[in-house]
Amino acid sequence: MVTLTPTQAAWRIAASVPDPEVPVLTIEDLGVLRAVEVDGTTVHVDITPTYSGCPAMDTIRDDVVLALTAAGFDEVFVRLVLSPAWTTDWMTQAGKTKLAEYGIAPPTGRAAVSTGPIRLALSVRCPRCGSVDTREVSHFGSTSCKALFECRACLEPFDHFKVH
Repeated sequence: MVTLTPTQAAWRIAASVPDPEVPVLTIEDLGVLRAVEVDGTTVHVDITPTYSGCPAMDTIRDDVVLALTAAGFDEVFVRLVLSPAWTTDWMTQAGKTKLAEYGIAPPTGRAAVSTGPIRLALSVRCPRCGSVDTREVSHFGSTSCKALFECRACLEPFDHFKVH
């Protein structure tokens, strides 16, 4: 039996909090959970929003506090960290797989880290039938981090998690 340190235990608890907008993902899958530190029975958690105005951050903060206090930590402080800015590169491969299985096309490629030419996606694969014959219907889908696409092969609409 492996005994976890308090920091490891707190990380596991915080990491299991689901994203309120895409509940198939945890905040760890999404790459929003950045750091967890424990000092006695006090926990400090750093989270980074996918977008600076992400409306889910208040809910994520509250859910992290609830999960950790339910596990016995007396005080939980959640800090919103804006720098460095979140990127889809922080998403786990497991998270990208969960997105596809949920019906949301995961981000592909790597986020641009420097100025210069803007890379364009040639196609987005339909998470339902696998076709690359798709088109963007709206640059913003059900949340600002997703775009709405339509598959021309199976005619189904789907969200695409944008590379950011």
